[in-house]
Amino acid sequence: MSKHYEAHPMSFIHPEAKIGNNVQVGPFCVIGANVTIGDDCIFHSNVVVDGHTTIGKNNKFFQFGSIGAPPQDTSYKNEPTETIIGDNNIFREYVSIHRGTLKQDLKTIIGSNSLFMAYCHIAHDCTLGNNLTFANSVNLAGHVNIGDRVIIGGNTGISQFVTLGRGAYIGGGSGIDRDIPHFCTAYGNRIRLKGINIIGLKRQGHSKEIVSEVVDFYRTMEASALAPRAFVSHAELMEEYKQNAVVQEIASFIKKSEIGIAPFMAS
Repeated sequence: MSKHYEAHPMSFIHPEAKIGNNVQVGPFCVIGANVTIGDDCIFHSNVVVDGHTTIGKNNKFFQFGSIGAPPQDTSYKNEPTETIIGDNNIFREYVSIHRGTLKQDLKTIIGSNSLFMAYCHIAHDCTLGNNLTFANSVNLAGHVNIGDRVIIGGNTGISQFVTLGRGAYIGGGSGIDRDIPHFCTAYGNRIRLKGINIIGLKRQGHSKEIVSEVVDFYRTMEASALAPRAFVSHAELMEEYKQNAVVQEIASFIKKSEIGIAPFMAS
């Protein structure tokens, strides 16, 4: 019986691995026993996929990637934690993704339709949404959460337990140790809020009126003597924005932040 996938003779695929249709595995790749790979995935040379790892359809892994490796956490004792990857992602050279630990939900999760450029690292227990763009050398510590449609500039480092809200835009070379609300722009070491991701909001179909109101909300909150959590909790100040779903989403994010949001950029 012929194989339903193509593997270079100098690669190794464990006989217990589950491989979908039309998968291509290049030379010097290693696919472990507990790996499941969806249809139409491509693995260029020297890619290692280890652990209990599930990969969806039509993902592309470029050379020297490391997927599902044990976490860099001294408490990890080889428990059967997982790495889960969605569909239609591109992982460029030297991308590394580590499996989860017992400290959270036992999983590292990556969504679909994202681009991870060279040398990106995604540590244990991270949860990533869809339609992301990580430029070169973006590094995530453990337990980081990233919403949909986030763009992160190159050489950015993100500390443990940080959350980036959906639609956020992060400038290159940033050091992030606080949460970034939905649709905000930020950059710097340490990270500072710069404004609203107007282009991102327009790309998602929000009207000019909605975007203008979000910008007004941000500027009013920035200029207020109140801290952001106090500002969004003040009913009178939020009254004029109660019909704006984007503002309400940002306000909810700020209220729920456990480590606090990044401070505003000094004017």
